[in-house]
Amino acid sequence: MKPARPMPLNALRVFEAVARLMSFTRAGEELGMTQTAVSYQVKLLEGVLGELLFRRLPRRIELTEAGKRLAPKVGEAFALLDEAMASAKTAVDEQLVINTTATFAAHWLARRIGNFQLGAPHIAVRIVTENTPMDFSRDPGDVAIRFGKGDWPGLVAHRLMEIDFAPMLSPSLLDQAGPLRAPRDLLKCKLIDPGDSWWRLWFDAAGVPDADLEGRQRNLFGSQTLEASSAIAGHGVAILTPAFYRDDLAAGRLVMPFDLVCRDEAIYWLVYPEGRRSQPKIRAFRDWLLADIERHPP
Repeated sequence: MKPARPMPLNALRVFEAVARLMSFTRAGEELGMTQTAVSYQVKLLEGVLGELLFRRLPRRIELTEAGKRLAPKVGEAFALLDEAMASAKTAVDEQLVINTTATFAAHWLARRIGNFQLGAPHIAVRIVTENTPMDFSRDPGDVAIRFGKGDWPGLVAHRLMEIDFAPMLSPSLLDQAGPLRAPRDLLKCKLIDPGDSWWRLWFDAAGVPDADLEGRQRNLFGSQTLEASSAIAGHGVAILTPAFYRDDLAAGRLVMPFDLVCRDEAIYWLVYPEGRRSQPKIRAFRDWLLADIERHPP
């Protein structure tokens, strides 16, 4: 099959403007082109078609029969393209894709995002949960809520909240383990993901720098949400963020055996590319999120 000839879209766009305005000069002004460039594109299209499209008359131009046949179809085609582009842009402007961790989504964002939508009903929200930091050049997302130190080149980073952590377990496991009088007693229990760096930090702060964590079986659940579910089921002791599990603690589904709460240098940040800082939907979400956290700190 003979390959189709490439469509001369630039030349067709120039022809559409000249035919609509009946002026090479005015078409050039509209398209930001010189009159010479406009004439060249029209001649290029005439060469492709093998037909003259305009008659050059003194002080004016007029369409030839070929030009009269082509002009309305080309105008209609570009109107459809403009409509499609506007529709696509509207869809992009009206949907905000938030990339975040499953834990933050489940225990903070999902419980509050309705308040944002009440103030911005024209913006549809889509939440994407990932355990690894998103790549804005590849992954879907307008903004991300990321856990770290805020030092990401090319991204605007707004500080959201510091994250602390402490061991938690179910009352049933606490009964089985017997009294936990000192932090070292936790080592009698199964620890959910003892390879988590938070465990080492917590035991060091608790005065147990020699805690044997290396030889223990690891459970790589990938999120606090899953670790908390395992702890509530009585399968071990999880190290969790108290602010995210207030309801479970208040209802007695989880117990904090010790008052010691620690934190490391990493915190939650709202991030997005520097080139997107002026997008209305991002500005609206940023302003709401920062204000909401200031009013209701975790």
